[in-house]
Amino acid sequence: MNTHAASHRSGPSGRVVERISAWPFLVAALISLAGLVLSYRFFVETATGQFIDESALVEAVVARQRIGTQTAQVLDYLPATSVVLATLVVLFVTLARRRWKAAGIAIAAMAAANLSTQLIKALLPDRPELGVNTLALNSLPSGHSTLAASAAAAVFLVVSPRWRPAAAFVGGSYAIVAGMSTLINQWHRPADVVAAFFVVAFWTALAAHVVMRSGSRWNVWLGSGEHWASRRWWTALAALLAVLALASGALIYSSVMGAEDTSTTSFFLVGVCLIIAVGYGLTFASTLLVTLPVRRRSFR
Repeated sequence: MNTHAASHRSGPSGRVVERISAWPFLVAALISLAGLVLSYRFFVETATGQFIDESALVEAVVARQRIGTQTAQVLDYLPATSVVLATLVVLFVTLARRRWKAAGIAIAAMAAANLSTQLIKALLPDRPELGVNTLALNSLPSGHSTLAASAAAAVFLVVSPRWRPAAAFVGGSYAIVAGMSTLINQWHRPADVVAAFFVVAFWTALAAHVVMRSGSRWNVWLGSGEHWASRRWWTALAALLAVLALASGALIYSSVMGAEDTSTTSFFLVGVCLIIAVGYGLTFASTLLVTLPVRRRSFR
């Protein structure tokens, strides 16, 4: 893998096209890996993290009661449905635009993310006993959330640059709702969902560089005003929602810091805010990661 920013080659029209550096993508992958490790270290290996995580899971029953059993059951189908929707979109783009390499890379990344999640879950030891009433069996990362997020990432990778801002936001929103559904239905704790997002982000970052290097002919930026799907407000909205969720979660948690011995419904909201903040934060970062390089290359 060539990481030199000054590497060039001839484009389809004979003009010189600057190759995209691998370093931003490698750094993004390492940051995602660090996020995965930190999620495990705090929410599994510390008493405070375990208490927050487990309290959110226990209190999810309140949300389930409020939205109704039937709605909760519908939410439970979201991860599997995402695979069907992503397959249709990827298949359409592949056939219509002849992006066979991009489709293969996207599918490989999706498979790698889901395989990694299952391996991590199987290899990690049981949750340590830290005085928190919780099941010992490790459930991190969430397989359901990995499935939904990786399906959205596959679509994100195969669509053209003008579609990526919108595809990232819509796909990220779907993955977030799917992740929240696993919490509401008490399948997974918030940290399980967040860890799954980091696993997908890791493989997406690596795959994105390969897609952009192998598909330089169609990875061309035509401007944020060229198409409604490429408007800047998609990225700005993701960033805004991430910041609002992070701030809300911090405020809610600070209001119950002195009452950690008695669980309240606030911890469920903290868990939801955590999922939203990380989900939209990674959506924002992923969009910048793939749009900024093609912008610089296209405008030179």
